[in-house]
Amino acid sequence: MKRNRFASVWDAIENPKDAAILKVRAEVAHELVGEIERRKLTQGRAATLLAVTQPRISDLMRGRLDLFSLDTLIEMAGHVGFQVDIKLTKRRVA
Repeated sequence: MKRNRFASVWDAIENPKDAAILKVRAEVAHELVGEIERRKLTQGRAATLLAVTQPRISDLMRGRLDLFSLDTLIEMAGHVGFQVDIKLTKRRVA
């Protein structure tokens, strides 16, 4: 079996659109987890602050990004003072 090497984990995802969405979700989730840890919040307190349930915080902390839409993550980020800006760039056509 041939193994491919990729410059980034995102390059391994065949569909560029899926990779882009996953990358943004991962970036927002990473910031949320970091904020929870910086504030030393319990999962219960984080849930209250982010307006979700404690099991949702558990999923977030365990990296279960497949359970979160980008919309949900952005809403959660807004509850702790983040503003999400998305930058669009035009791809080069070969």
